[in-house]
Amino acid sequence: MTAVRLLDELSSAPQQAEWLDTILKGDCVAALNRLPEHSIDVIFADPPYNLQLDGDLHRPDQSKVDAVDDDWDRFESFEAYDAFTRAWLLAAKRVLKPAGTIWVIGSYHNIFRVGAKMQDLGFWILNDVVWRKTNPMPNFRGRRFQNAHETMIWASRDQKAKGYTFNYEALKAANDDVQMRSDWLFPICTGAERLKDDNGDKLHPTQKPEALLARIMMASTKPGDVVLDPFFGSGTTGAVAKRLGRHFVGIEREQAYIDAANERIASVKPLAQDNLSILSGKRAEPRVAFGSLVDTGLIAPGATLVDSRRRWSAKVRADGTLAVGDSAGSIHKMGAQVQGLDACNGWTFWHYERSGGLTPIDELRRIARLGMERAGA
Repeated sequence: MTAVRLLDELSSAPQQAEWLDTILKGDCVAALNRLPEHSIDVIFADPPYNLQLDGDLHRPDQSKVDAVDDDWDRFESFEAYDAFTRAWLLAAKRVLKPAGTIWVIGSYHNIFRVGAKMQDLGFWILNDVVWRKTNPMPNFRGRRFQNAHETMIWASRDQKAKGYTFNYEALKAANDDVQMRSDWLFPICTGAERLKDDNGDKLHPTQKPEALLARIMMASTKPGDVVLDPFFGSGTTGAVAKRLGRHFVGIEREQAYIDAANERIASVKPLAQDNLSILSGKRAEPRVAFGSLVDTGLIAPGATLVDSRRRWSAKVRADGTLAVGDSAGSIHKMGAQVQGLDACNGWTFWHYERSGGLTPIDELRRIARLGMERAGA
């Protein structure tokens, strides 16, 4: 069963990551402040929406709608909600790795206030993603449009953040080789996935569907990454993280939610490791300069490179440039020059002799990358 740790236990814990794959019971800001700095890869936050409900909501048949009316969603004023938002965002930013990202979901009641605070605190918004619901709740009073979506803000830690995870190629391949859009269509949580209490009522009023969290993790995390949810609720983030081979950290105040989340996560069977590989393209691979191939001896100064049809040839110089006649420049510049073009991918244009045939120098780049991966292992 998933461990649950109190804040005083966390503060006296050894330095190893014993807080991984646990639910920390207590206030989210206090718990965040006791986690190590720069320890989290991705945050998914589903904060209180501050719905400002005034009285019960009823259907036309006068039955009561099971809406969000819990004490944790109530704030005295917008100012109080803004102060709460600023506090948890500051604490979240401290634990986020420099290349980490944060997702925050909300409705029209709160997401614009959250977004403004995020920008005030230096987060850099990468996308707003719309979760469009296939089965939204009707607008029973008939005085407004049916509220059929929620908005997620995806942001990096700051404007200068580099190297954050975005599994572009995998998402595109899963979307029939079309770029993944920022509007996602999923049903709200229903059926067997919806957790119920002993009375058969919803355990948590805003339980998110696992498909939504799976899309987020497949988009912005890698296997082994740590995903933090400071408003853990019924544990959707933890259940999906465990299934997809990610670590999780949950923070939750309510013992009933913790108990349900523990039971839920304990029943999850992780996917086999070979099913968790993420498709990646060249843009996700480490950069290799042609000059580094000369430096490491993969290709020697004085070697001759040719195009695939042997129409043009170039000499490799010691400084990592190519010489064609009296001209010299990068592999890309010289490839373009001999063809009379504005641009050229030199990695695929230039070839070297290998076993009586021609091989693109891109093969040498692949070998160099393998060496970099082994060195970093």
